[in-house]
Amino acid sequence: MKQIKIGLLGLGQIGSGVYQLLTRKKSLLQKKAGVSFEIQKIAVKNPRKSRKISVRRDLITTESFKVARNGNVDCVVELVGGIRPAKDLILQALRSGKDVVTANKALLAEHGKEIFRTAAQKGRRVFFEASVGGGIPVIKALREGLIGNEIQSVLAIINGTTNYILTRMTQDRLDFKQALALAQSEGYAERDPRLDIDGIDSGHKLAILASLAFDQPVSFRDLSCEGISRIEHRDIEFAGEFGYVVKLLALAKKVPAGIEARVQPTLLAKDHILAKVDGAYNAILFRGDEVGEMLLYGKGAGSRPTASAVVSDLVDLALDREDKKKNPWLSKGKARVRRGSSLPSRYYLRFSVIDKPGVLAKISGVLGRHRVSISGMIQTERKVGNVVPLIMITHHAGESAVRAAQQEINRLRVISGKPQVIRIED
Repeated sequence: MKQIKIGLLGLGQIGSGVYQLLTRKKSLLQKKAGVSFEIQKIAVKNPRKSRKISVRRDLITTESFKVARNGNVDCVVELVGGIRPAKDLILQALRSGKDVVTANKALLAEHGKEIFRTAAQKGRRVFFEASVGGGIPVIKALREGLIGNEIQSVLAIINGTTNYILTRMTQDRLDFKQALALAQSEGYAERDPRLDIDGIDSGHKLAILASLAFDQPVSFRDLSCEGISRIEHRDIEFAGEFGYVVKLLALAKKVPAGIEARVQPTLLAKDHILAKVDGAYNAILFRGDEVGEMLLYGKGAGSRPTASAVVSDLVDLALDREDKKKNPWLSKGKARVRRGSSLPSRYYLRFSVIDKPGVLAKISGVLGRHRVSISGMIQTERKVGNVVPLIMITHHAGESAVRAAQQEINRLRVISGKPQVIRIED
């Protein structure tokens, strides 16, 4: 029976899940894959740290670089996260003749070219199923199942933390800070949640998905990322009155000018398939020229789902499965990425206006001059001081026109505070 010797870097939530899965299902993996996986060494920062799992002391070391170049190791599994020292550890492993399995979306999104070029130079492979979507086999679907398709678009909810927060705001009528505190208490959000709530985590994952979908390297630096911290409960309420829900959407589309790719709060019709994805779940909706729309749905995070993806990569590695699709990070070209939208869209606009005659006429006049027409409106009687919310849904309009109108409206004396502008995805 073939044996694969593993050097494990990191014994946090995911690393512990991988260790447990390989240990608990050792015989099952031998039966199904005909491979025996043996963990040789586990590198950790603090060997005295209290852990929920029991690991033999002789497996534990603090010398991660020694594990990365260990001559007895066939494969290095990097679950440290972040950029440094993860990047140096992976490069060390590749240069030492090791294949690599990683869940590190930030590293691939920002330094994918260097990682994959080093692997190619050394005749090694890098597997990364766990980098996007946790236990959802989204990378395998793109590279294998959809290989006969030209991918036209990717729409995804790929951050469980923000989706959980927006779900709680919607279902429990909480404001953002209350929902964030609940997410932290339930273990869905970190103590410092900025990577999630600012859209950065989704952006890293989108860069990987877009690179694979369109077979061109898309860098995280080329994306625009907007988070959910400015979403108020009243926006969710007003959107609901128009038949929409608010989701943090990672979106990439092929357009004549190149690729549109961005992360931003988005209004989806209540009957849209992604509108029904609640809680900490993830979903990725592909549109291919042959298959039409295809949805992948499941748990996008957590030790066990992510460990499942890591072990899937280990089996592919052990069975010498080569990539079935050209690696976009090895191409010489670079994707032309548009941060904004070249396609007309409808928009949700919320203004806080001083309650006086003529306000609606002034705002409508500005929108009209920029050729932005209104399809629906709510003007409530709920006052905060002398200020009331004015909500509008536009007809299809260009993004540049909407933004220009917004800037001009901001300068009106009847406006109090910063307006809310949210794109609607049809």
